[in-house]
Amino acid sequence: MNQEIYLVGLNHKTAGVDIRERFALSDCDPVATGLVGDTGAVSEAMILSTCNRVEFLVVGDSDADIRARVLRFWADHCGQPQGDLENHTYCHTGDRAVDHLFTVAASLDSMILGEPQILGQLKTAYRNAVEKGAAKVIVNRLLHKAFSVAKRVRTETAIASSAVSISYAAVELARKIFSDLTNHRALLIGAGEMAELAATHLLSAGVRDITVVNRTLARAEELARQFNGRPMPFEDLHQALLETDIVISSTGSPTAIIRAKDMKEVLRQRRNRPIFFIDIAVPRDIDPDINVLDNVYLYDIDDLKEVVEENLAGRQQEAGKARGIVAEEVGAFMRWRDGLALQPTIVALLDQGERIARKELRKSIKQLGPDPDPQMVAVLERLAKSLCHKIYHEPISYLKRRSQEEGSAQRFIHNARRMFNLDEETVPEEAHLDRKGGGQ
Repeated sequence: MNQEIYLVGLNHKTAGVDIRERFALSDCDPVATGLVGDTGAVSEAMILSTCNRVEFLVVGDSDADIRARVLRFWADHCGQPQGDLENHTYCHTGDRAVDHLFTVAASLDSMILGEPQILGQLKTAYRNAVEKGAAKVIVNRLLHKAFSVAKRVRTETAIASSAVSISYAAVELARKIFSDLTNHRALLIGAGEMAELAATHLLSAGVRDITVVNRTLARAEELARQFNGRPMPFEDLHQALLETDIVISSTGSPTAIIRAKDMKEVLRQRRNRPIFFIDIAVPRDIDPDINVLDNVYLYDIDDLKEVVEENLAGRQQEAGKARGIVAEEVGAFMRWRDGLALQPTIVALLDQGERIARKELRKSIKQLGPDPDPQMVAVLERLAKSLCHKIYHEPISYLKRRSQEEGSAQRFIHNARRMFNLDEETVPEEAHLDRKGGGQ
């Protein structure tokens, strides 16, 4: 069975937020749910699900219709019709799949070019795949390489020279509407990474009064403490809405937490003072039905695109350099992948051994004087080559035996290439997971 790399997914370019929220995935186990199996068409998988994309990185049988299998699994898992999904997805194979993954890791495919969040999200997705036993030789190596590519792009270009994110764009939008944010109160619903970033940008924009509402009060207290804000329990959301001007919501709720019927009484008590909502959650936290109310202004994640476009101009030149790095690293990865076949590895082992033997032989011949006996040199050359082949005989025989075992060949060939450093490559330390399996 020939194995190929596939990447099947959708993102903010191919699907609106209404589709992305219906097909969002959280805590999906590709092994327990049957997508990945030792004897099935799919041998490895990693699922990345964020507010702007859902992508399946899959290693599977090149003779099977992997795209159809993934789409069927995806739709069934979400309880949605497959037909609603198909027209919004893309499928890349081989080097195009690798190129797409590296492009995503380097934040060249994000709504905000160069935003740093996607790398952390990729590390989380990879950790989940490792913990569930869905990541093996190819996915492991591929993600380590993706982290390395992202590091190169960050250090060798200025694409991320200024910190931007969806949260940053949300605050920029608020600044455009209110002009001066100094005298306005802000409310964060949710206390995750997006909320933390939003709080940072709100403070930079001049906001001094920040309230944090979260289902887990302890987390709200922790985040509020960082920014001299005020924590409130989720049960007091109604009261918090009475006192705020700007609401940024980013919870993980599967359903809307604010609807028009909730806001009517809030607006009455506010004496119809305007309130500005930015919903950066997927699925959406705030039902679009509140748009029918006077003095309520709602923007969701797709509305931020205009703000995002303004941040792109200064980064396009650096993006060109970054894409050059990605292309270089895609080539390096594909050469490694091609080397996982047994014959290229055997050839590489013998070439390495003979190269070492020739190098050491030249050192020894120099010790024989300026005019060594040609017959002795020929004997030494035969001896060096013979020793090389005998030393490598057992490792090569072992690889040949193991390559006959179903599902084992790539793992043993990969280990051999690493053991003998045939690819002459070192994966940066930060690319690896720690001993507990977590990302750094």
